[in-house]
Amino acid sequence: MNVLIYLRPLELADARVSYKWRNNPEIWKYTEFKPDRHISREIETKWLSSKLKKTNEKRFAICLLTNKQYIGNVQLIDIDHEKAWFHIFIGEKKYWGRGISQKATTIVLYYAFSELKLKKVLLEVNSLNIPAWKLYEKIGFTYTGKNEKSGFREMTITKAAFSSKNPSFGL
Repeated sequence: MNVLIYLRPLELADARVSYKWRNNPEIWKYTEFKPDRHISREIETKWLSSKLKKTNEKRFAICLLTNKQYIGNVQLIDIDHEKAWFHIFIGEKKYWGRGISQKATTIVLYYAFSELKLKKVLLEVNSLNIPAWKLYEKIGFTYTGKNEKSGFREMTITKAAFSSKNPSFGL
């Protein structure tokens, strides 16, 4: 099944949905930062409000084209003139394994290199999350080392590597 998506800027109203995801341990299984308490809608709204004010972050909602349903987040954080850190998750489990992460990652990388004019994008991925790091390699990320604190794989992609793996984007 080919699921068509689009990205839009994350909005404060999205907290009505995302707070539920924060309380699902299965979603956070492979992440370094997990909620340490129950996240209420109010807590999520306050947290999201603080994040949306940051000028060095670009946060997007992943939505289905067919019905505009909000199903996950993708973001670039700690943006400077050369680089940013990448994060993604699909909060709606019924859309796991359908290629959505690959599509959303590719779209946000195109944005990072064409609009933000970044030279590279970095990420950390749990070494046990083999499908994720294999996907990142397919897109053009390369392994650059291991974070000694978290044990996560560190990966980087440059504009040139993205362009060579994704020529249809014409960077």
